Amino acid sequence: MSVGADISLKEYLKKYFGFDKFKGNQEVVIRNVLDGNDSFVLMPTGGGKSLCYQLPSLIMGGTAIVISPLIALMKNQVDSMRGFSTVDGIAHFLNSSLTKTQMQKVKQDVLDGRTKLLYVAPESLTKEENIQFLKQAKISFYAVDEAHCISEWGHDFRPEYRRIRPIINQIGVAPLIALTATATPKVQSDIQKNLDMLDAKAFKSSFNRENLYYEIRPKVNAAKEIIKFIKGNSGKSGIIYCLSRKKVEELAEILQVNGIKALAYHAGMDATTRSQNQDKFLMEDVDVIVATIAFGMGIDKPDVRFVIHYDIPKSLEGYYQETGRAGRDGGEGKCLAFYSYKDIQKLEKFMQGKPLAEQEIGKQLLLETVSYAESAICRRKSLLNYFGEKYKVDNCENCDNCNHPKEQHEGKDDVALSLKTILAVKEKFKAEHVAKILAGEKNTAIKSYKHHELDEFGKGSAQDEKYWNAVMRQALIAGYINKDIESYGLLSVSDAGKEYIKNPTSFLLTKDHSYETVDDEMDAKSGGGKTGALDDELFTILKDLRKKVAKELNLPPFVIFQDPSIEDMSIQYPITLEEMQNIAGVGTGKAQKYGKKFIDLIAKYVEEKEIIRPMDMVVKSVVNKSGMKVYIIQSIDRKMPLPDIADAKGLEMSQMLDEIESIVHAGTKLNIDYYLNETIDEDKQEDIYEYFREEAETESIEAALEELGEEDYSEEEIRLMRIKFFSELGN
Repeated sequence: MSVGADISLKEYLKKYFGFDKFKGNQEVVIRNVLDGNDSFVLMPTGGGKSLCYQLPSLIMGGTAIVISPLIALMKNQVDSMRGFSTVDGIAHFLNSSLTKTQMQKVKQDVLDGRTKLLYVAPESLTKEENIQFLKQAKISFYAVDEAHCISEWGHDFRPEYRRIRPIINQIGVAPLIALTATATPKVQSDIQKNLDMLDAKAFKSSFNRENLYYEIRPKVNAAKEIIKFIKGNSGKSGIIYCLSRKKVEELAEILQVNGIKALAYHAGMDATTRSQNQDKFLMEDVDVIVATIAFGMGIDKPDVRFVIHYDIPKSLEGYYQETGRAGRDGGEGKCLAFYSYKDIQKLEKFMQGKPLAEQEIGKQLLLETVSYAESAICRRKSLLNYFGEKYKVDNCENCDNCNHPKEQHEGKDDVALSLKTILAVKEKFKAEHVAKILAGEKNTAIKSYKHHELDEFGKGSAQDEKYWNAVMRQALIAGYINKDIESYGLLSVSDAGKEYIKNPTSFLLTKDHSYETVDDEMDAKSGGGKTGALDDELFTILKDLRKKVAKELNLPPFVIFQDPSIEDMSIQYPITLEEMQNIAGVGTGKAQKYGKKFIDLIAKYVEEKEIIRPMDMVVKSVVNKSGMKVYIIQSIDRKMPLPDIADAKGLEMSQMLDEIESIVHAGTKLNIDYYLNETIDEDKQEDIYEYFREEAETESIEAALEELGEEDYSEEEIRLMRIKFFSELGN
């Protein structure tokens, strides 16, 4: 069906969606669909892909079938379509979440011609009963959303997507529109071949999202960095992606204890909770969702202001699509990713056991991610080049590499040498092999191909393999090298590259980043930690206050706070009870019992001296829930003999006492009287207790032994009584 004058299509747009004008390629795509032609649509996230099938479905007779991979996405879009129309049943979805009655209602609405848009999961499409039902319906066209799922080279490959074409042929042929937000040239040809739509008209929008800021940071204290970043962007909506469900839950918990409104989202949660969490994010009851990549496909929230990758994604397509969820309204969108090569090694490990071809594809995609992360050239240039688009601007002014450029040096000889080496190995090898030849590395592969006998072997040995990889990467972006993705990344020299060998011109090379490979394990990550120099004046004032408080309570000063705690206060300047709990050796109990006077004094001091406090202070760690400590606390509650607890956990008694001491110092009260009364005479107990209460100047065990006499008292007895003393008076 064709639509006449321009104005009428715009009128439909205004009537159904309330917009005055189309975005980008939307109008030409819609006309192509209305004219009954197949269309391939490549439109980055935020470009308005869904309108390309929603509007024609309302104009044309019959029902449009939208094949979509995610139930959450379907629900979201069906709700949105119903909001545009007064007709009940204008849009439906058909998937496993429906009851029999609901399913019947959907089918009736379709057959009665009420439904213009029917969303179907690929798994539902393959069911015989659904095929038979759809054969009876009048179908206007088929739309395959998230079409990259067809390709093994795509970032979200789904085998059932490869069965779509045969089933369409069974149901009844109608025009086809395939849509995706991310596809390299290789993935595009895969989609078109598989859907048998090689003659389809392709509509490609630019991949450049000018409003997005890209930054890669080394993965050092990532949890702390994320908390600082979010607190600096208070009240803004954001998504944080992690690769594992466990990490999602840990990080969500850490954000919550630091006063950030955050929720978790992953496929392991029950459907109701997952759906509620998603709705709370959309309704802005929470600011941040911590999720696996299961979250966000098709989530139409225009004002997501930041997307953070706690773990580097498995592919650049995944990264591009996930970052594309930021700033869909054209406003600010910050995209931050934490990178450590150890994460890449973990991802490679996960691939073991998969079919060899799949492993090769996975490794190739990972290599592209590594190249992007480590490269110091414009992030935009790298990304667009990956998707087959040239970015001609030298400085995008909206990525970390452009805003903080790394040093450059003349590299024309190195570029020419790389190109010559690729030709010397007959254009049949990958970048890592060529880099090894240049660096003069004699491995088995190089010897077996006799590449150590080449003139080029070792010519670049003044630099390492990593350097030569960076040279080739930059020559690739300059268009001198081609990479054959189908052959897992074999390099060849382009015509421009051959010309360059003959006439090399100036080529400024940028030195790659060298990221730390420090893993950000969450237990050590968020504690106070020493972040600055000790404030001697404050240290003295706090010690005086401690002495005063101790005198009032008739307790030794070290029971109030030990020296390391006073030192940490003089570095961190805690001014709330919450912050006080984050100080070394101070738990909840201790902060509440003795903290008030100390934080009041520090707050006054900070104000008078106009001190800028370290930001790290605001980061609180989740209460340590290690199995060992929980087991010890529960066993003591059950009055289990301490040596039996130690045996059960394979500990020496002294190690066990270390654990108990750290529990008590953190502010947990433990009652070990049952064990003391069985093992230490009452008189001895009193003597040791009195010593710590009346005489001791420090908590030192050595000083206690010296005072009380090593012949009469053992170290273990003194430690046990000191635990009782701290537990009763310190907590």
